[in-house]
Amino acid sequence: MENTKKINKNSKIAVLCGGLSNEREVSLRSGRNVFKALIELGYKNVTLIDVDRNIASILTDTKIEFAINMLHGRYGEDGCIQGVLEFLNIPYSGCKVKASSICMDKIMTKKVLSTIPEIPLIKSVNVTKDDYREKIKELNYPIIIKPANEGSSIGMTKVDNENELDDAIKEALKCDDEILVEEYLQGKSATVGVLERKKEDNSIEIFATPILGFKTKTQWYDYEAKYTKGLTEFILPADFDEELTKKIQDLAIKAHKACSCKGVSRVDFLVYNNIPYILEINTNPGMTDTSDLPAQANEMGIDYNNLVELILRTAEI
Repeated sequence: MENTKKINKNSKIAVLCGGLSNEREVSLRSGRNVFKALIELGYKNVTLIDVDRNIASILTDTKIEFAINMLHGRYGEDGCIQGVLEFLNIPYSGCKVKASSICMDKIMTKKVLSTIPEIPLIKSVNVTKDDYREKIKELNYPIIIKPANEGSSIGMTKVDNENELDDAIKEALKCDDEILVEEYLQGKSATVGVLERKKEDNSIEIFATPILGFKTKTQWYDYEAKYTKGLTEFILPADFDEELTKKIQDLAIKAHKACSCKGVSRVDFLVYNNIPYILEINTNPGMTDTSDLPAQANEMGIDYNNLVELILRTAEI
């Protein structure tokens, strides 16, 4: 969709949040924060919409001109809401249909990234409920079980031995029929945001944020650690040397481009033996009080409200 509309302080803007996914509560928190920021920035016609299956009618009836997408997980981060907005000709923030559908699917993301030789990926297999026992023999324990199409570490389990396998697979199957299984590496977790903005000459600048590292009080960076204050210590910027820092940031931008991302993404890494393995790409990063992207942006001098404005303006890209 070619967008010729321009955002101004009187534009009718919808903040889309809530929705139908397992990440609904996180999305509501993101949405409320973003709504508050837009009001503080002086936008006069902002509507906070808790998305349900009547969203097309709501957007049409309220004559929304632009949407800032704060939906996380299914229907909001997988290309579905993006398709609705395209159909209604409403410009929206962030990644478009193709990138959203690719990056929501961890298996498809790995397939796309595997075409870029310089991008390191952890050894993994794709399994279903019928073939997991045979395929997992290709991997060494411990392993991480991940639903292919889920976010915020929902449905994920670390498995130390075969005795724990069946329960972990059952947990993942509650979220998805397809499962990604990776070897577990005891490395350093890190994430880096990728942002885009339109310059005065209408060219697009793509840049990486400072790298955020974590130390968690949980065994790994799970849902509880991500969204409970006090369970994760942010290390910002992460304690990598200059060479490794630049490499991680460059890989994040390469991954963003390889998966056709637009506007904003956040690329998660596991650094093991000085090798930065890409885990996944988040096309609609959280904007809660404990979320990674706002902290990263703030470190480079972009406060929360200015980050929200930058994300909103990606609807014009």
